[in-house]
Amino acid sequence: MNKEQFFAKLNAPLKKLPAQEREDILQDFEEHFAMGFEEGKTEEQIADSLGSPQQIAKDLVATYHVEKVEETATTANIFRAVWALIGLGFFNLVIVLGPFIALAALIVSGWAVTVAFIGSPLLVMINTVMYPEAFQFFDLFFSVGLTGLGLFIGVGMYFATRAVTNGFVRYLKFNMRIVKGGMKDA
Repeated sequence: MNKEQFFAKLNAPLKKLPAQEREDILQDFEEHFAMGFEEGKTEEQIADSLGSPQQIAKDLVATYHVEKVEETATTANIFRAVWALIGLGFFNLVIVLGPFIALAALIVSGWAVTVAFIGSPLLVMINTVMYPEAFQFFDLFFSVGLTGLGLFIGVGMYFATRAVTNGFVRYLKFNMRIVKGGMKDA
């Protein structure tokens, strides 16, 4: 494949990245070709030595999204990073997606319990308005106790969410290093 074909195949998957990032990447590969020409290589030899442009683009997109998660760990950034890593290979469908779904389910369920416990006095009051004859002080005091427990669980869930997010980002980076060629620096 010649230089023009290489850049066409490289640029297509990079459309997902911001324009400045894409331009920097393409400029780097322009330099690879320029250095190859100085060494007397043909366009085809340079393109062959660089490897598959589609795989290069997948690696670069995954790297970009994982770095973005390190900067700002938002839910959207984490989903993009997971999706980009899954795109690196079928193996990652199981290795990345499975733990991600399990951890996300634990975090969501923990927050759901927090909200339910904190909102329990409201439910007791609604029940009292609808069925005044069913009111019991035990229900009210128990719901107040659940509110306190819900606040403690909420504080714990905040720290657990942060810890799980940071741990999962490290796991994504570890997985990306393995996919890209082993554990050289691990």
